[in-house]
Amino acid sequence: MNLNSIFLKELDQESVTTRKMLERVPGDKLGWQPHPKSMTLGQLASHVAELPAWADMALHTDGLDFQANPYEPMVPKNTKDILDYFESSLSTGLDALKGNDGSQLDKEWTLSVGEQVLDRRTKAEVIRMTLNQITHHRAQLGVYLRLLDIPIPGSYGPSADEQ
Repeated sequence: MNLNSIFLKELDQESVTTRKMLERVPGDKLGWQPHPKSMTLGQLASHVAELPAWADMALHTDGLDFQANPYEPMVPKNTKDILDYFESSLSTGLDALKGNDGSQLDKEWTLSVGEQVLDRRTKAEVIRMTLNQITHHRAQLGVYLRLLDIPIPGSYGPSADEQ
């Protein structure tokens, strides 16, 4: 199994848990945040929803310059917006990985703000980081839901809310 196949399988498997978590985001609490320095629930959920498409960005660009391309997050109005965004991002990410023969994975990808280089990695490392970001921010989302007393689904086995 090549590295690209591993990424594809992992994104597909992780999407099941991510979808279950996003389905539980209450649309009437999107502005809630656990701390002033934290993202709002809507910001965090939309970030989790956008992450699968980063595989496409990694494979089809040589980098991202925030000065030339300012980050404009999707602002959800409700849970359906988040889920629709996730499904679109997931489709984009899966399609990019399915269409990749692996030849791009060792090429360099750069994150910058104008001339200031923030990070330089191979495209494979960017995809790996993306998969880690999905898990990381999904765990944050689980904490948010727990604080809102919303039962959370299990990730790699049952949660305390599942019997």
